Amino acid sequence: MERQITRKEKYSFGIGAFGKDLVVNLIGIYLMYYLTDILGITAGFVGTLYFVARIWDAINDPIMGMIVDKTKTKWGKFRPWLVIGTVINSFVTIILFTNFDLSGTNLYVFVTIMYILWGMTYTMMDVPYWSWLPNLTNNPTEREEVSVIPRIFASLANLILGAIGLSIVLFLDNLFGNGDQSIGFLILTIIIIIFFITTMGITVRNVKEAPTNIDTGITLRFKDIWRILFTNKELLNYIGILITFFLCTQIIGNVLIYYFSYVAESKFLFALYNGMGFVEILALIMFPRVAKWITRERIFPIATCSVIVGLLILLAASYISPQGILPVVVGTTFIKIGTGFIMGIITVSIADVIDYSEMKFGQRNESVITSTQTFLMKTAMAISGLITGWSLTLLGYQPGVQQNEFTKNGLRFIMVILPIICITASFIIYKWSYKLKGAYIKDVVNVLNLRKSKKE
Repeated sequence: MERQITRKEKYSFGIGAFGKDLVVNLIGIYLMYYLTDILGITAGFVGTLYFVARIWDAINDPIMGMIVDKTKTKWGKFRPWLVIGTVINSFVTIILFTNFDLSGTNLYVFVTIMYILWGMTYTMMDVPYWSWLPNLTNNPTEREEVSVIPRIFASLANLILGAIGLSIVLFLDNLFGNGDQSIGFLILTIIIIIFFITTMGITVRNVKEAPTNIDTGITLRFKDIWRILFTNKELLNYIGILITFFLCTQIIGNVLIYYFSYVAESKFLFALYNGMGFVEILALIMFPRVAKWITRERIFPIATCSVIVGLLILLAASYISPQGILPVVVGTTFIKIGTGFIMGIITVSIADVIDYSEMKFGQRNESVITSTQTFLMKTAMAISGLITGWSLTLLGYQPGVQQNEFTKNGLRFIMVILPIICITASFIIYKWSYKLKGAYIKDVVNVLNLRKSKKE
């Protein structure tokens, strides 16, 4: 029997993404800047730390997925971990942005430990959150509507934090820190954590989940992770789409503050770019209707071209009119339309991959499969951080001073050319390798519904 999800549940689930994405965007947008320009850690070390931390995540994230899938409680298997992960990650995030006036080896060891702990504790909350989404409904049309709601809230978090986050830090510094930006970042972090705990509380309280304290007779073992993740060819294709798309957006996100600060020499344009995130939200809102009209597989190439055009506009403007407002507005509009549509596609597609896995192997394993999304997002953060960190070092970047043309051209390359390569690769995989589209995915859903009707 297909469960009907209420409007209250849809938006209560979605609002959880607002809080958790405030946290992840705090890390994604500002942590490297905080570590290099405020704490004085070398960019090369930060980039290396981002990358090395993901080696542990390659093991940690699927294990967390397995733990969630094996969880059996009267509260369900997702909700307990949302509570535990949110509380612990909140504590770690605050500590990470607390300046203890350490220096030398002590500072580097402290940052290393806390960043790795941040990744682990974020996984504890993020994996069960996205694993819950495919279980809210198995209706393909309703899935497209439900799936975009958390992405809209996530984009709203990105918009707000990117647009006014740095201004809030500077304001708080002047008010409480006497020019010490670390005070501003700490207060901003505490404000974000309050939203994080509140919004996740709304999700846990209002969204229904069936108890899982009933033995199903199926035991998930550690060795099953290899079968689940690496013998499902459509999951592997999905991983390819995901990692290349996330690399595109994370590279842009990592270099953005450096690009606008030192190429355009305007922090206002940095805020403007992030403020244009409302366009991405509009694209996500439009996605279900557009998908019904022209289908997901036709949206993807249009969205890809939109991102590429937007990036090229920003590149041209950086030479012709570095501080021009109109080129940033137009270019960012194209970028956000494209990323919004693609984000809608990949969010819905994870449920399709889980359905395909159930049809092929007889088990859904939502959390193990969804853990790949969390891992790949953090992997993209790591690789983009490695690229940005080491590139800044190799390009001769010096914090707080005017950069030479060699450094500026390097920032242009990282900001524009690398994301174009990544988004193009994502489209190629979706177009020619990924098969869960159109009539095929409808057949998968029909097979699963037929099996369930026979059991009933």
